[in-house]
Amino acid sequence: MSGARLHPRPLSAREEWTDLDGEWELRFDDDDRGLLEGWWRPDAAFDRTITVPFPPESRLSGIEEDGHATVWYRRRAVLPAPGDGRVLLHFEAVDYRADVWVNGVHVATHEGGHVGFHGDVTHALHHDDLQTIVVRAFDDPRSLEQPRGKQDWEAEPHVIWYGRTTGIWRQVWAEAVPAAHISALRWSPGTRVGDIGMRVETSGAAAEGLSVEARFSFEGVELARSLHAVTGGEVEAVVTARDPRLDTEPERLLWSPETPNLIDVSLRLLRDGTTVDGIRSYVGLRTVGVEGERVELNGRPYFLRLVLEQAYWPQSHLAAPDDDALRQEVEAAKRLGFNGIRLHQTTADPRFLYWCDRLGLLVWADAPAAYRFSNRALARTTREWLELVDRDASHPSIIAWVAFNESWGVPALAANASQRHAVRGLVGLLKALDPSRLVIGNDGWEYVSGDIVGVHDYTQSGTELAARYGTRDAVEQTLATERPGGRRLLVGEPGAGGDAVAGPVVLSEFGGVGFTRCPQGWSGYGTVNDESAFLDRLRQLVGTAATGTLAGFCYTQLTDTLQERNGILDENRRPKAGIDALRDALGG
Repeated sequence: MSGARLHPRPLSAREEWTDLDGEWELRFDDDDRGLLEGWWRPDAAFDRTITVPFPPESRLSGIEEDGHATVWYRRRAVLPAPGDGRVLLHFEAVDYRADVWVNGVHVATHEGGHVGFHGDVTHALHHDDLQTIVVRAFDDPRSLEQPRGKQDWEAEPHVIWYGRTTGIWRQVWAEAVPAAHISALRWSPGTRVGDIGMRVETSGAAAEGLSVEARFSFEGVELARSLHAVTGGEVEAVVTARDPRLDTEPERLLWSPETPNLIDVSLRLLRDGTTVDGIRSYVGLRTVGVEGERVELNGRPYFLRLVLEQAYWPQSHLAAPDDDALRQEVEAAKRLGFNGIRLHQTTADPRFLYWCDRLGLLVWADAPAAYRFSNRALARTTREWLELVDRDASHPSIIAWVAFNESWGVPALAANASQRHAVRGLVGLLKALDPSRLVIGNDGWEYVSGDIVGVHDYTQSGTELAARYGTRDAVEQTLATERPGGRRLLVGEPGAGGDAVAGPVVLSEFGGVGFTRCPQGWSGYGTVNDESAFLDRLRQLVGTAATGTLAGFCYTQLTDTLQERNGILDENRRPKAGIDALRDALGG
């Protein structure tokens, strides 16, 4: 049983699930002998213990060792009984390539370190109470073709890159599902207010006689009920919520950071009218788009007040130290007056997105970058994006996908046509996978295509910011001639092959003020000596960015991250001034 923990996938939650976090056995395989020697066998020798889901490089794992490319894990655990159905074993993230055995039977392989996977382990179970789970994780610490985000490829963290996160680093859990069950779910906004696009996939037993019943309710009032026959293993439909408030007071039902309204959904899979499976979900009614120079939320101009979120903790790296830390991160951003975050160079824990949905925080979602341009790197990056969009597209808090950042993975973008095609291609793919959201092609500089031009400008002068972005003419001049990050902001001539800029401009990284009383380390793009100077600098920079013709900004950054000592909070989430004073300085 799961106890009181939030379900690992709150958008598709069954009542019963088994939490497999905790103490596992561990063995490093520096000579890569494990496969030849059969370490997947239940009787193989293991010599260490580790606390999952914390990576072995981290303090909370109990190991705190780096430099091991191949790591083996083992746990003997009671798994759910399959009954007449199936047992699924889930891993929310294993960096980078994972192989899984149960009782010596290979049950799953997955490549990609930042999105989860599962395996059907029913055929590998035996009748004893304890089942033996073994995982082999391979994570090349030096590869620049492997999407790694800000995990360093050097031995020690340097400049803006930080310590690695190898192996299992998010929840491990199991569940029993019926022979015929709901296997995937996707919500999307319809073309009219109140329309809800629904896609349900089923797996298992033959689909004859199967149907899906969906019930939608808000604050205990039923908004819609629908019944759909399963055809070809799936249901795809548009359901219309019926409520007078959608006509008279739509903000009481629509989702936004100010009113994060969520509609509860109960889904039942029926066979000839009898329930065979059921899950709980939710959906947020909201639209996002661009109109001229503005971003629109629910059809109205909406100014983005974002903060950069690196989702890194000193004691656990990319793994959250506990469930509460995910909620507290969202609460901290909102207390400071931000209406959104840019989740930078990692993927979100689905439970973190749940709190963004529930509490009301917009999300720009990056995916981890590779750093070398090659067919292999492109294939790996694309595959992770496919899985990420499939997993997260139903979260109303996500309003934008960020395909590339600062030309990472496409380092010769301005000179190399193939790299420009790569950016345009990924933008097109993301728009095809999810036409309901915005896509930023290459955030920071060297814009090629996308819905928003994101500019990174770390000047410490409010006067300079005003000169560059204070009027539309100034913005256009800046885009044409300035190089605040040392790179051209636009690639190509206006009107040539989709390179024209006609739309919103967001100052998507700026600030980065270091606070010299923090421990020794890289102090940011500018430093101050005391709390008063820190607040004054924030007030000057953010106040300037919030005026003029920009569509929004993203301040760098919410928290300190190792040597990056330019957070509003320190690495332990302690504010560097009083919360009220910080909120005032940030214009909240």
